[in-house]
Amino acid sequence: MNPRVNRSRVTHDRWLVSYADFITLLFAFFVVLYAFAKADQKKQMEVSASIDSGFRSLGIFAQIQGLPGKSAKDAPGLDASASPISVRMGEDVLSAARIKDNLDEMRRELERTLSTQVARHTVSIQMGRDGLVISLREAGFFDSGSATPRPETLDTLRKIAASIGQTAYDVRIEGHTDNVPMHNEAFDSNWELSSARATRIARLLLDLHAISPERLSAAGYAEYHPVASNQTEAGRAENRRVDLVILPRSSVDFAAIEPSNNKNAWARITDDK
Repeated sequence: MNPRVNRSRVTHDRWLVSYADFITLLFAFFVVLYAFAKADQKKQMEVSASIDSGFRSLGIFAQIQGLPGKSAKDAPGLDASASPISVRMGEDVLSAARIKDNLDEMRRELERTLSTQVARHTVSIQMGRDGLVISLREAGFFDSGSATPRPETLDTLRKIAASIGQTAYDVRIEGHTDNVPMHNEAFDSNWELSSARATRIARLLLDLHAISPERLSAAGYAEYHPVASNQTEAGRAENRRVDLVILPRSSVDFAAIEPSNNKNAWARITDDK
């Protein structure tokens, strides 16, 4: 064979073979990534549907909020007729938005009525997780280690009772302390002091005949629900308080809900994991 002829037939495009293999592998790699992404999305949708199903069995959500673009009728096992959670005021059942408006109006009224106490930082009023919270600071209402409100605070309590008494909301009275251990002749611990302060405020509200007894409850939380750091004196002063929580009654009858519904929803969530 003539070597000169062989050299004339040598090709310089052999790199295309390796390049084609590389492109093929790269395409396969992205196909696999795409498949994994789709699988994760499907599993997330299934988990969201299970969570929504569990909440809807309590009558909390009217439609699937965890699935964009999906309504209640698109999810298996969900009842499209379920309504959002409603709140009971006396004999009336109001929506959560209406309740929020009522509480905001009450907050503004109390801020006007108690403007002096708010300015002195002996009373604070804010919306909380459960409802409207009226905080009575120890510095303005109690002597240290005592559960008896000062006589000059009765006028403030009378104004609060008059405002709350115009509504049908429930009132939960919560006693709170800082984390400094206490012991005196009357109380052995912060638990007893916080409970006694809450009970004493509840008794005073009852004596004013502005709030019916079935709407009142009292609880002591000691130092375990702080609103500020206990590392500073200012923070401890904020934590020593009695909170009047104005909250609505839920119309959801939890006793009537079948436990199996929640159990099945939880089983679907754990299975998806």
